[in-house]
Amino acid sequence: MKSIKNRTLVIAALLLLNLNAIAQKQKFDVQGKAGCRGIMPENTIQGMLKALDLGVNTLEMDAVISKDKQVLLSQEPYFNNEISLQPNGKAITFKDQKNFNIYKMDYEDIKKFDVGSKVHSRFPGQMKFKAYKPLLSETIDAVESYVKENKLAKPVYSIETKTIKNGDNEFHPEPAEFVDLIMEIVNQKKIAKRVIIESFDMRTLQYLHEKYPKIQTSLLIDEKEPFEDYIEKLGFKPTIYSPYSVLVGKGLVDRCHEMGIKIIPWTVNTLKDIEYFKSLGVDGIITDYPNLMGQLN
Repeated sequence: MKSIKNRTLVIAALLLLNLNAIAQKQKFDVQGKAGCRGIMPENTIQGMLKALDLGVNTLEMDAVISKDKQVLLSQEPYFNNEISLQPNGKAITFKDQKNFNIYKMDYEDIKKFDVGSKVHSRFPGQMKFKAYKPLLSETIDAVESYVKENKLAKPVYSIETKTIKNGDNEFHPEPAEFVDLIMEIVNQKKIAKRVIIESFDMRTLQYLHEKYPKIQTSLLIDEKEPFEDYIEKLGFKPTIYSPYSVLVGKGLVDRCHEMGIKIIPWTVNTLKDIEYFKSLGVDGIITDYPNLMGQLN
């Protein structure tokens, strides 16, 4: 009788361990950078849908604003020479790229540029095809339709406000208007519960926290300063602390968790690094290669 009881307790303990392992696996947030930038052209609808096929939990994307106040996807508020071809097929030089300022162009003209055909020097394995910078609204529509048709889990949208230093009213609107334009679409599409607004620009997150306090926030970090200093400057606890991966160690992970803040480093692009950061206890990763997750042991 005692033997049966002991066996039952062992089985129950093993089941609990298994359930905890499953729960931990489900909680780990795999964010596809700009869709799946290592595989498909960045910030394209095709890239977002491919990322869903690869099993990402969160679609990370970058938002900029056009002259006619449209919110569209782009890593920079101008046409980056690495990926862009003019409507006439001509390349854009590094020297001239900021002259192709998206904030000074109507979306009708922006859409004529090709951002999918040029071979990317940093991602030579990308699939190439003619592509344009899509509107945030049409991206959401395409994703929501795709997950419904293919019976996939609805993703989270992590939307970065792409601001540059001293760029207000030149390359983008001021933070309040920027956030309001994004949130107008988020509310219109009824996805507020599945949205994170991320930014290096604290002003964006501070305004968002004040006006839209229920929206999740992610503070992006690329410089080595004390974690506590960043949180003090921000003025509130963000949902996520998202540093450049080389800045992340076990101590930082523990400090984030002690404050009830998730930590998701960027950009983690090798199996070795994914396994390392998982061993530290991070809550997820941002990666250009979400296909690597299928190769983990």
